[in-house]
Amino acid sequence: MLFSDLGLSAPILRAVAAEGYTQPTPVQQQAIPAILQGRDIQAGAQTGTGKTAGFTLPMLEILERQAIRGRRHVRALILTPTRELAAQVEESVRTYGKHLSLKSAVIFGGVAMGPQLANLRRGVDIVVATPGRLLDHVQQKSIDLSKVEFLVLDEADRMLDMGFIHDIRKVLALLPKERQNLLFSATFSREITELASSFMKDPVQVEVARRNTAAETVDQVVHLVDRERKRELLSKLISEGKWQQVLVFTRTKHGANRLAQQLEKDGIHSAAIHGNKSQSARTKALADFKKGQVRVLVATDIAARGLDIDELPHVVNFELPNVPEDYVHRIGRTGRAGNCGKACSLVCVDEKQLLKGIEGLLKRDIPQEHIKGFEPDPSIPAEPIQNGRNNRQGQGRARSGAQPAKSARAFPSTSTGARPKSAGSRPARQGASAGKQVKFQGASRDGKPRVFDFRSQ
Repeated sequence: MLFSDLGLSAPILRAVAAEGYTQPTPVQQQAIPAILQGRDIQAGAQTGTGKTAGFTLPMLEILERQAIRGRRHVRALILTPTRELAAQVEESVRTYGKHLSLKSAVIFGGVAMGPQLANLRRGVDIVVATPGRLLDHVQQKSIDLSKVEFLVLDEADRMLDMGFIHDIRKVLALLPKERQNLLFSATFSREITELASSFMKDPVQVEVARRNTAAETVDQVVHLVDRERKRELLSKLISEGKWQQVLVFTRTKHGANRLAQQLEKDGIHSAAIHGNKSQSARTKALADFKKGQVRVLVATDIAARGLDIDELPHVVNFELPNVPEDYVHRIGRTGRAGNCGKACSLVCVDEKQLLKGIEGLLKRDIPQEHIKGFEPDPSIPAEPIQNGRNNRQGQGRARSGAQPAKSARAFPSTSTGARPKSAGSRPARQGASAGKQVKFQGASRDGKPRVFDFRSQ
């Protein structure tokens, strides 16, 4: 199948061809025709599947066909969990819509509102936004959502995990009832299903892989190692394996900074990205990583959302996430669009239960390999994982009282472009509570109590 078989117009096909894509990916083959028919879409698609083009191309097609006269107003709204993803999705909108008359804007926190206000005043057809900053503009009456025809929730599971459920419901209340809804999520929990059923109308189910699973193109391996020797083992793997592009995940911002500094001392050029870094620092670190000037990028889960790195060969879990679904998101940064990748997890005795939870989600065991000289000491006892080591960053809007994700029942709750050739954070909000320690307890997905400590992130 070719893109020309999907009912897209010549200007859009020309833009797609200019990017070097000829054949649509499986998610694009399923989603594009259904969206062009006006159907709501509920898609299970991991990063790297071409999902961004899967909703961007038909959305542009319909908006251009039904072009309006007079002053522009917001006709399509795309919500994303992080500013990095928002920026990359809006870039895709501009790339594929460059031969069209449509205008787009991206709005997210962490930067001044002035330029965003200027863009909105000039009039735009498509807005890509993070929920919090969008509601800031609503409060200032700088954006009108009453004529939105398209709503896209991209990486909906991550938005719920980050505590944006209240913000999302506020946005939904501002939109006209008659609209087309598109929801994309790598994993599906009960909360995602409940959210979708609350506003979607008989959605077409699009699923390119079994839900809550890792891509088959990712070679996964676990290295058991003592907690105090993880950094030493990581340096050995990178140096002796001659790994050149490595994305490493830690649980906390402090841990990301510390590991990047330690790797630098080992002679491995590294940088860290997390919510405490300025937008310019994060952008520079990512650009240097893509250009090969930085060999290792150490990131927290939220900061890594939306990273679009072609053919990223290695992802390392320096620390396992507390929530199994986060493992799927992490390793989804490699093995994208049919390319092969390797996901390596360094697991100490403290994390064996976390590993079992991940394997339970995947419904299979992850192969384990012992590295000579790094065999774990069986006499070392397990220690509890300290509260806050994997707590969520950017837990929604502090002033709106948003609670963390409804992965806890106690609380209510890009890949860009067509890939491949053959197939075509939000920062912490400022306010009265800034800098204070805020703890509360909720249930995790397995029903066990979990304490969140915002300060420790």
